[in-house]
Amino acid sequence: MRSLFVMDPLDTLDLTGDSTFALMCASTTRGWDVWWCHPNDMWGQAGRAFARAQRVVTTEAGFDRLEWAEVSLAEFQFVWMRKDPPFDMTYIFTTYLLDLVPKSTLVLNEPAGIRSRNEKLFAAAFTDLTPPTLISRDLNRILAFAQSLPDRVVLKPWDGNGGRGVLVSRAGDPNLRSMIEVLTDQGRGYILAQRYLPEIVAGDKRIILIDGEPAGAVLRVPGAADHRGNLHVGATAHATTLTEREREICARIGPILRAEGLLFVGIDVIGGWLTEINVTSPTGIHQINRFDGVKLEERLLDAAVARYEARA
Repeated sequence: MRSLFVMDPLDTLDLTGDSTFALMCASTTRGWDVWWCHPNDMWGQAGRAFARAQRVVTTEAGFDRLEWAEVSLAEFQFVWMRKDPPFDMTYIFTTYLLDLVPKSTLVLNEPAGIRSRNEKLFAAAFTDLTPPTLISRDLNRILAFAQSLPDRVVLKPWDGNGGRGVLVSRAGDPNLRSMIEVLTDQGRGYILAQRYLPEIVAGDKRIILIDGEPAGAVLRVPGAADHRGNLHVGATAHATTLTEREREICARIGPILRAEGLLFVGIDVIGGWLTEINVTSPTGIHQINRFDGVKLEERLLDAAVARYEARA
């Protein structure tokens, strides 16, 4: 088996917590050929996708970096799209290049699924599972929405990740208007406004779904100095289990994920409310492995092989 990971540069990875690194290690352990490239090093020609890529041997200590070569993505059994957002036009164009990969190669997650299922807006479609949400770039409409809420409002960029740009305010806050102006770039771009969930103080639960089935979860509890449940901004990871409500959420969205080729997905749940469906480059493998004594990267590779063989 040969795998290509389309991803951020190797030197930027946090080897103690990066899920892509875990997948690469597991692939090397299986004796698979492992390559990586950056989206900027991809191109299309004669109806096919190509990349300047590097072969690596991955261990728990890091990477043994081998040769660089210009390769056709059709040479690989698996291409993993693991580039982190922002989900901008460059990101979208990368998914168009991945559309040129022949069906004999399995692209994970499916480019069309990544492109059509925005991580913030995808969740908002399930109105009975999510908190009240407004998607707008209109200052007055967002202010009125904040006024309608019983407590605070959360403002989110639609294209971010890792909690970047997520702000909490309330109606009457003299900074609220300015926050909206900055996040919408003076009304040029859309944002999400959402009812603040006070249960965030007890944690934001990341649930990993593999081929539509819940595989594990980790609770991320915000630090005292930050409202966000993201580990890289100070939240701490804790062991957890799934509630009946969370299993209901997984059962509702799982068949859609499976049908659209979204093999590796991370959803975020706060107080029983679905807030995001992460389809681009979800994380959480390392923490769940540590708490639950499992190896989710192995389960992911098994699921990928099963999909590949079913298509062959």
